[in-house]
This record gives sequence, structure tokens and C-alpha cells, in this order.
Amino acid sequence: MVFSGIPFLYWFLPAVLIVYFIMPRAFKNAVLLAFSLLFYAWGEPRFVVFMLVAIVQGYVLGILIERFREKKRLKTLFTVLSCMISIGLLVYCKYADFFIENFNAVTGLSLPLLGIALPIGISFYTFQILSYTIDVSRRNVSAQKNPINLGAYVAMFPQLIAGPIVRYSDIAKQLENREHSLEKISLGARRFAIGLAKKVLIANQLAELINAFKASTDKSVLFMWLYAVAYAVHIYFDFSGYSDMAIGLGKIFGFDFPENFNYPFVSKSGTEFWRRWHITLGSWFRDYVYIPMGGNRVSKPRWLLNILTVWFLTGFWHGADWTFILWGLFFAVLLVAEKLWYLKYLEKSRFFAHIYKILFVAVSFTLFDASSVPAAFRSIGALFGLGGLPLVSGEALYFLRSYAVILIIGIIGSTPLPKKIAERLSEGKAGLKLINVFEPVAIVLVLAVATGYLVDGSFNPFLYFRF
Repeated sequence: MVFSGIPFLYWFLPAVLIVYFIMPRAFKNAVLLAFSLLFYAWGEPRFVVFMLVAIVQGYVLGILIERFREKKRLKTLFTVLSCMISIGLLVYCKYADFFIENFNAVTGLSLPLLGIALPIGISFYTFQILSYTIDVSRRNVSAQKNPINLGAYVAMFPQLIAGPIVRYSDIAKQLENREHSLEKISLGARRFAIGLAKKVLIANQLAELINAFKASTDKSVLFMWLYAVAYAVHIYFDFSGYSDMAIGLGKIFGFDFPENFNYPFVSKSGTEFWRRWHITLGSWFRDYVYIPMGGNRVSKPRWLLNILTVWFLTGFWHGADWTFILWGLFFAVLLVAEKLWYLKYLEKSRFFAHIYKILFVAVSFTLFDASSVPAAFRSIGALFGLGGLPLVSGEALYFLRSYAVILIIGIIGSTPLPKKIAERLSEGKAGLKLINVFEPVAIVLVLAVATGYLVDGSFNPFLYFRF
């Protein structure tokens, strides 16, 4: 089940909202947990076992970590054990076949693959449990004594499938006591509608262009760039759309989830881009990997090792393939080069900074979407005229004309401009009244149009099955 689907919008979500709001406060977390497990089990019920194991071990070991805080060896033992179980489940489900394939390639053996289907959201909830037990060990939070509350935190369906990565410390107080109000529900509904529009009306349409490019036999340099730009805009609206829907649903249920995107395409450098893109993932690796390794308060060789380690893991987190690892290492090299040599020059020249941004975004997302490492290098080379492709092709011009409007809307929508216009309109009383009238109409209109696309059988890919 996905947020941008008819079963979720017209069956699951109304059902959970009705049950949730008629239940007394003491039972609301139990309702969230029950419906979250149902949401998770919708496609593959057997995967609920992995989640329940993750919740139970986090709950039991979290309490043991807190109980034996003053006995360092026992505390460390329970912390390491919890981390090993969490990481072990993730490795088994997501990376086992990758390791077997590469072992076979190196040794010449033919060990059979396990063929494990990837449980939806396992990368996200694994990181949540890791942060919880580590924070309990660090005394940043107290262990949760109520298993229902911890289960609701881990399994909570709004942010389960695509983030943001919500730390226990972000919502610990809200799990115990949170306020519900019409204002918060209204804000949540608006945010959800924005995310749904991003996903169905922009990301899904650009996904059709991307698929047309991949099926084309009439490629050109122009078509390569059209694909690279379309894919970058597509993945932004797909991912940020899901984050918006998650944050909106969280507000409806009384939670304040952290922001996950902050207009990354206005960045002037790779460093700034990663402060704005998938913010919760970047901060997670910073706080639980980079800083514990010493951060930048170490010798330069050790600092370089820290950077490479973090970005290797960042790439590997996204998928069990060498293309993702190279994608992570690409950003490692880029960020190191910026910090050591030319970041200060980029900050002084807006023109060159934007050209630079377009180049690294195009290269990085072409690598991210590649089916293999050789295919990645061929595609990146083709962006710069290598590989013998013509500059222009008939299909490139056709698809450029066909998708020009949606691309322009996507590019403008990925900047703060629409938000600034809305804020300017809301400054005056007349503008505020107009927005108050228009907002509910816009939400209903977005829902109606999105429903039309979905009922019509329009393309509705789900990128996060591999995460």
C-alpha cells in the first residue's frame, strides 16, 4: 500500500482517522500501532515478523541498557547486541544476495542466491531503532517502558515507507502526550495535499518521460540531458512528495516530524546541496557515524577516512548495488574537493556556482539511476558528447515539446518562489481571507485530480521498494 493509491486514500486513511479520533487518548497509540502493522502487512504479511522482532529487541534491550547504565560493560554489551540485531536484519534482507553475488564473482563459485524480497521501509525503521538504543545508551533519552508506545514509534505508517527518519527524541514527549486541534489537522491536510500533488501530478508524469527515454532507440546528447534533468526533478518531487505527505499525516495525528528537504536545487555547492537534501539521513550519519569517528577534529588522513566511510555507507544505504556505492563516493570526493580547494570561490560567483550545480546534479543522478556501473559511465559520457550520439534527435525534440510545461512547473516548484508568493499574499487581510477560502477548495481539487489520474490507471511507480 502506498500513500498515492486508491486503497490508501479512500479506504485505509478514512478508517484509521475515524477509529483514531473516536478512541480515548489512552488508546490512540494502540490504534496507530494496529493500523500501522496492517499497513505494513498489506502486501507481504510475513514481513511483519521482521518488524516485530525489531520492535521487541529494541524494547527489551533499551530497558536493559538503561537499567545497567552504571555498569559500563553490560551497558555496552546490550547496546552492541541491539545494534547487531538491527543491522543483521537489514543486512540479511537487503544485502545478502549482493554479498553472495560478489563472493561468487571473486571466487568463481556459484553459491545460490537467497532471493529475499526487500521488506518495505526496513532501511528507515532500522535507523530509527538504532538511534533509539544508542540515545538510551548515551542518556539522551529514557527507555520507553510501554511496548505499545515504542511499537507505535517504530511502525508508525506515515513515515514508515519513505521517511523522514524520525528519531525517538523527536517525538518522545508527543508519544506520551500530544495535542490535537483543527488548526493542526488543517495544516496537516494542506501538507498532505501538497505532497500528493507533487507525487501524482509531477513526479509520475516525469517518470513516463524517463521510461520513454530508456525505451528509445533514437537517443542523442539533447535527449540525455532531457532525461538527466527530468530524473533529478522526478526524484525530488517523488521523495519530497512522500516526505510532505508523511509530515502532513503526522500533524493530523498530533506529531511534529522533522523536515526532510529544503529546496536543494537552489544550492550553490555539493556541500550546501546535502544540507538541504534528505536532511534527516544526513544528520543521522553525522550524529551516529561521523562525529563518533572524530568528525573533522582529527588529522587530515583520518578526516578523509571519516568522510569516505560516511559516504560509502550513505550510498550503500540507498541500495545493494555498486552504482549506489559509487554515487556515495562521488559525493565524498566532491565534498572533500570543495572543502579543500574551491568552495570559497563558488560562494563568490553565482553564475559558476549554478553551472557547477547543474553538472554535479546531472552526473550524480544519472549514476544513481544507472542499471550497472558500465551503463553509468556510458550515460555520463554521453552527457558530454562521448559515445557517438548525435547532438539532437527527432524523439528528443518531440519529448521536449511534450513535457516542456511539466518540466518548467517542476523546476519552478522546486524553488522557494511558490512559497514566497503564498507568503506575500497572506500578509494582507484580503489575501489571508482569499487563502482561507481557496485552501480547502485547492485541497479537494488536488484530491479529485489525483484520484482521476489514479483511477485512469496512470503510471504510479513506487521508488522506495528498493530502500
